Amino acid sequence: MADNTPAGSTTDGAIQVGGPQQPIDARVSAPASYDVADFPVPHGREEEWRFTPLERLRGLHDGTAAGKGVDGGGVKVEVSAPAGVTVETVGRDDARLGRAGNPVDRVAAQAYSSFEKASVVSIPKDAVLTEPVTISVHGEGGVAFGHQVIEVGAFAEAVVVLDHTGDTTLAANVEFLIGDGAKLTVVSVQDWDATAVHAAQHTALVGRDASFKSVVVTFGGDLVRLHPRVVYGAPGGEAELYGLYFTDKGQHQEHRLFVDHDTPHCRSNVAYKGALQGQDAHAVWIGDVLIRAEAEGTDTYELNRNLVLTDGARVDSVPNLEIETGEIVGAGHASATGRFDDEQLFYLMARGIPADEARRLVVRGFFAELVQQIGIPELEERLIAKIEAELEASVA
Repeated sequence: MADNTPAGSTTDGAIQVGGPQQPIDARVSAPASYDVADFPVPHGREEEWRFTPLERLRGLHDGTAAGKGVDGGGVKVEVSAPAGVTVETVGRDDARLGRAGNPVDRVAAQAYSSFEKASVVSIPKDAVLTEPVTISVHGEGGVAFGHQVIEVGAFAEAVVVLDHTGDTTLAANVEFLIGDGAKLTVVSVQDWDATAVHAAQHTALVGRDASFKSVVVTFGGDLVRLHPRVVYGAPGGEAELYGLYFTDKGQHQEHRLFVDHDTPHCRSNVAYKGALQGQDAHAVWIGDVLIRAEAEGTDTYELNRNLVLTDGARVDSVPNLEIETGEIVGAGHASATGRFDDEQLFYLMARGIPADEARRLVVRGFFAELVQQIGIPELEERLIAKIEAELEASVA
C-alpha cells in the first residue's frame, strides 16, 4: 500500500496527469462538484454504480425526476428541538451550505441543484443538550430534493435524530459541522414505506478534538442508497460510524461509506451489521478509508457483518483501505457474510426455548451492540420491535 499519489497533486484532491483533472480515488468516475453537468449520467458499469439498480431510482440519476424542495414537494419536515437550539429556513446563498463538502455523485449534485430552501439547525457553543433534536421527514408521495445542515458550536454536546417515514422519492444532502471540542451523535432512521426511494449523502466535517458518532438504521423503502462521509478539519478528531440494516424481500439497501483521513492524529471506527431475508433481498456495503500521506498518527478500523436468514438473498460487501503513509497507529478492516447459525438455534431449543423465540434471540444478539450505541431508550425499543416484526414475517 505504497503512496501512489503522482507528482503535481493539487490541494483539492484532484491530480493532473497530462490532461484534465482526475479524482484521486480511482473508484469514482468524476471529481466532487456542485454542478450536475460535471457528472456523466451513470449506466451501471461505473464502479460506484455497479451494484445499484438504476431503473429503480425513478430518474434521480439522469435528471428525469421532476420535483421540488421539500417544502413544496412530497416531503414534510418537522423539527423538535430543546430551548436554545436555533432552527432556520434559509436560501441557497447561505454561507453555511456546502461547508462540509461537495456532492460526490450525480444524485447528490442533482439534489444540491434542485432544492429551494434549506434547513439549518444550530446548537450554540458550550451548550450541553439533555434532550435530542428530532428532525422528522415524512414522505407524502411525489419527488422531493432536500438539504439539511446541523451546526454544533465549539465544546457543545448534542444528539440529533433524523427520522424518515412515509412514501416519497427523495434525494438529499445532509451536512454536519462539528466545532472544536464538540460532541455530536446522529441517529438516522430509514423506516420508509415499502415503495419509497431515498438517496442521500451525509457529510461530516469534524473539528479539532471533536467527536462525531453516526448510527444509521435502515429498514424500509424499495431502494435506499446512503453515502456517509467523514472529513477532518483539524487534528484530534474522532469519528464512529455504526449501522444496522434489515433487508427484506425485493428491497435494495446500499450503504457506501468514505472516511478521508487527510489530517494528522485523527481516529475512525466503522461497524455495520445487516440481516437479510426473502427472495431478491439485496444489501450492499462499501467501506472506503483513505489515509493520505499527511495523515500521520491515524488510527482506523472498519467492520461489516451480514447474516443471511433465508435463501434468495444477496450481499455485496467491499471494504477498501488505502494507506499513503507508514506513520500510523493502526489500520485494518474485516468483512464476513454467513448463514443463520443452526447450532446456536439448536443450543437454545435444547434448553426449552421455542424455535421462533430462539431465532429472535439470535438476531437480537447480533444487533444488540449497535442498537445500544443509540443511547435513546424509546428509540432503541422501537427499533428492537421493528426487528422482531421483520422476523415475524421471515420464512422459517
